[in-house]
Amino acid sequence: MKQLIEFIPIALFGGVYFWTRDIFTATFFLMGGICLQLAFEYWTTRKVSRQTQIIFWSAILLGGATVIFRNEEFLFWKPTIVNWIFSLALLGFHFFSKENLLRRMLGSKIQLPEHVWINLSLGWAMGFFLAGLLNLIVAFQFSLDFWVSYKLFGGLGLTLFYFVVMAVYLARGGYLNQPKPVTEETTNR
Repeated sequence: MKQLIEFIPIALFGGVYFWTRDIFTATFFLMGGICLQLAFEYWTTRKVSRQTQIIFWSAILLGGATVIFRNEEFLFWKPTIVNWIFSLALLGFHFFSKENLLRRMLGSKIQLPEHVWINLSLGWAMGFFLAGLLNLIVAFQFSLDFWVSYKLFGGLGLTLFYFVVMAVYLARGGYLNQPKPVTEETTNR
C-alpha cells in the first residue's frame, strides 16, 4: 500500500504533463501530490519517515523554484539530489557509524550476516548514485517528453531491477529460506 501511495505523485505529475504539455502545471500537481502523500503517511502512522521528508522538501523547494522561475532545470535535479542523498546516507552510515542503515531498517524482517548487510548497503548506495547520474543524462540529453516518460516508467523499472538483483543475491546465498526472527509480533499470533 505504501509503495502505491508513493507512486501517486509521480503518476499525477506524468498524467498532468501529458494531458496539458505544461511542465509547470504538472510540477504544481506533483507538489500537491507529495503534500497529500505526506499527510496520508502522518494520518495513518502518526509519523513521517525521513525518506518521505527528503522527498517532500526536495519537491517543494525544487518544484517551487521551477514554478516561480519558470525553469524546468530545477525540477530535473530533484531525482538526482534525492537519490544522491540516499546514497550518501548509506555510505555515511557504512563509513562513519557502527550501525548499518539497511540492517537498522530491515533487520527485524530478515536476519543476515554482517558481510551481506555491507554488500547490500554498498550495492544500494551504488544503485542510488547511478540512478541520479542516469537522471541527469536523460534530463539534459533528451527531450522533456522523454524525461517525463523516464520519470514515470524508468525510475520504477530501475527500482524493480534493484529488488530483483537483491533477491537473486539473497537467494543464491540461501538467505531467503531462513525462519523469521522471533519478535513480539510473531509470538502474539
